[in-house]
Amino acid sequence: MAGSPYASALGRFKALQPTLLPADAYPPLVRAKDLSEILKLLEPTPYGPEIAQAGATYQGSAAVEVAVNRLFVHRQHLLLESASFAGKPLIEAYLRRWDIENIGLVLSAKSEGRSVSQTESFLVSSREIPAGLFAGAMGLDDFRALLALPNAEAVATQLVRFGYGAVLLPLLDTYSKTRDIFPLLAALQREYYARVLEASKFFQGDEWVIREFLRSEIDLKNVLLLLKGKAASLPVETVLERFLDGGDFARDRVADLYNVRDVPELVAQLEGRYPVLKDVLDRYTAEKSLVPFEIALTRDRTVRELKRLRSFPLSISILFTFLTLAEIERADLRKIIYGKLYGIAPDELERSLVLPQA
Repeated sequence: MAGSPYASALGRFKALQPTLLPADAYPPLVRAKDLSEILKLLEPTPYGPEIAQAGATYQGSAAVEVAVNRLFVHRQHLLLESASFAGKPLIEAYLRRWDIENIGLVLSAKSEGRSVSQTESFLVSSREIPAGLFAGAMGLDDFRALLALPNAEAVATQLVRFGYGAVLLPLLDTYSKTRDIFPLLAALQREYYARVLEASKFFQGDEWVIREFLRSEIDLKNVLLLLKGKAASLPVETVLERFLDGGDFARDRVADLYNVRDVPELVAQLEGRYPVLKDVLDRYTAEKSLVPFEIALTRDRTVRELKRLRSFPLSISILFTFLTLAEIERADLRKIIYGKLYGIAPDELERSLVLPQA
């Protein structure tokens, strides 16, 4: 045990775990009357100093967004420092997802004509350092330069410098005709998962757990793709174009599964593997919203994967345990912030959270 390269990482994880918000912190946040009360509730937590720093430049929800992202990136940096020599490439490949998220934000902003000021606070960064800087090639100034470009085509062309152009440039002719940004975002996702799965090949013998963790994430995205496609009456060819390879969910099964009339029939096809879908089918029928499916699938995967990751504490799994908890905390806090802004009822907002139930 003492000889494990992750013995010190386990110690750091135990020291960092109390900095995560406990389950009982969420109900008061959900029931806060406004954003000001949320800020007061977060002041004594690790988010307090970040909120104070962000408040010097940003106001309202943007200040909270920046603070949440800054602490999130700081935590990732600590975890990257804890990785062994053999495990560091895998953590670096995994953290490139925040480069991908930031690039997606910039491309979407350009496609929709949003300004720099409407977009910059959403970049996943810590003060002047974006998450991807620890794992990718792009700094915050690079993202700001992208935001200053006139359109999505110019952004895609500029991304050649950072190794992302090869997957985007072939799609620009089609984008210029359709103005559909989704194929560009999907191409970035496919390239990301190909890289991170390649990085998760065996070195020390414990990477298989992370490979399964990644494959389950890909499967979740593909199941949601099928549900969204059926709800929008998309042809199976469009769904297959957007399908992510690399999971356990086989591409050659899609056509048969998708050959149903509607979402309830698709759920019947999928419930053998994903029984949680049936549990929220009534909510879909009543609300005609796919959000309950996404929440249920995410929560189910989180509980299952955290249980598996925690079964291998003296391995790289301990780092992914904390990364997962930090990611979900960020996602839940953002749901609370924007749920409060858009007047979502507390009970509905609480049902949408993942971490307190994980």
